[in-house]
Amino acid sequence: MVRKSFIITILILCIGLILMGCPKKTVVKDEPSVKKEEPAAAAKKAEAERIAKEKEARAREREETTKKELEKSLVTKQEPGIEGVVFESSLLKDIYFDFDKYDVRPEDALILKENAALLKKYPNVKIQIEGHCDERGTNEYNLALGERRANSTKNYLASLGISPERISIISYGEEKPLDPGHDEEAWAKNRRAHTIITAK
Repeated sequence: MVRKSFIITILILCIGLILMGCPKKTVVKDEPSVKKEEPAAAAKKAEAERIAKEKEARAREREETTKKELEKSLVTKQEPGIEGVVFESSLLKDIYFDFDKYDVRPEDALILKENAALLKKYPNVKIQIEGHCDERGTNEYNLALGERRANSTKNYLASLGISPERISIISYGEEKPLDPGHDEEAWAKNRRAHTIITAK
């Protein structure tokens, strides 16, 4: 009987030791997915901010470059009949017209789009459009035709978003030919609308 009790006691102790020796399972709880995404979201936000700053810096650089180009292109010119100083710019291109016409041709519409794009970058710049004709026709007729050409050019620029308040017009008719020749080649050069800067 004593022996049986002793054996039972030994068994109980052995079972106890075994149970005490078994390591408890460590339960690893998964962190919520939101917390896992936080570093990635922060990195994405930082990258987006960096890209935005780079774009802004490039835009400022382009604006400065364009401004310098415009400044370099300006040539001071005193025009007869115009008060104050005006400026010529090689960046503002002339357009040309067919004989006795004042409508803007498709190829010249592309030039006016380029002029409008430049003017949009400089909202304080004001311009004057000069209408010119070749030597054929009377002075009175050519002055009227030159005015229609200048007006046609002004209206086209206005349709592209340039405020009409920034644009004045003048007609010189046949008085200021670009080419003094008396043939079709010279006349084609003289049928034009020329743009100058009156304020910058």
